[in-house]
This record gives sequence, structure tokens and C-alpha cells, in this order.
Amino acid sequence: MQAPQPSVIEFYKGRPLANGVCLVDMWDWTDAELESDNGYIEWMFPIVDAEEARAFIWDDVLRDRVHVSLATMLKFFGLERLAFPNGRLLVLRAATFPERRRMWVLKDSQSHNRLARMLASLRLLGHENEARALFRCLEDVYREEGRDIISPDVFYSWRDAAGR
Repeated sequence: MQAPQPSVIEFYKGRPLANGVCLVDMWDWTDAELESDNGYIEWMFPIVDAEEARAFIWDDVLRDRVHVSLATMLKFFGLERLAFPNGRLLVLRAATFPERRRMWVLKDSQSHNRLARMLASLRLLGHENEARALFRCLEDVYREEGRDIISPDVFYSWRDAAGR
């Protein structure tokens, strides 16, 4: 008999999924592993209820782990997060962007849904600044090189998920 799935908070604190995968395992996955699996995004970027959201907002361990999940996925997309001492956040295209963009700046990419999920989850988990910074970067990518590739509906789903 397979063990039951942990709660999102238990998972974020280190308890493995029923298949034995832990959050820290996901952080170490290769780009190919992240591209080939879709189920992990629901665990890395959960959509939570108000009680769970409070836990993510007030627990420093959970907050730090969300930052690691975000860094993992930004790297996957060829992006990076810059935090300034004054609290300003930017998400920018990393040096790997030209290579990584081929995986997601295209029509009907499953990664478009991953990005919308990330934006919505970041907001719910108390990382509104990160969601805004990510959306601004996606908006730049869309306007500068993706407008003919990424549909307006996808762009609007990102905007809505970011609360813009």
C-alpha cells in the first residue's frame, strides 16, 4: 500500500510525496526532467487556502524554500532574480536565456501554464513582489520577441495570475 500524499506544508518541510520524491529532489532535477514532468509544478507552486497561505507567509523556512523553488524554475526558463538592498526586485533574462527560450517562447508550450501557476502561487504564498517582477520580465519577453509566438490569451492569463 502506497503512503498517502503529504499536505503541501508537510511537503515543503521535507516530507516526500507518495512516490518518494521530496522538494529538494525537484530542486536538483535537470532541465530535461523538469520539462518532461508536469505534476511537480503543483507541489513547487501550490494554490493554497487562507490557513496554508498564512503558514507560508509567517514561516521563515517555508518562505526560504519558496525562494529556492523560484530560483530553480527561473533557471529552467533562462531567467534570474536580482534583489537589491533597498528591497527592489528584478527578474531578468539570464545568459542562458537564448538557449532556454527555445523551450518556452513558442506557440502552445506547456510552460505557459507553468508560468501562470507560478505567478498565482507566488501571490498566494506572500511573494507578491516576486510575482510582479516575474510578470514584468514576461511582459518584456512577450513585447520584444514573443508577441507573434505567444498568444494574447496566454499573456492575459499571466497578467491575471500576477494580479495586474
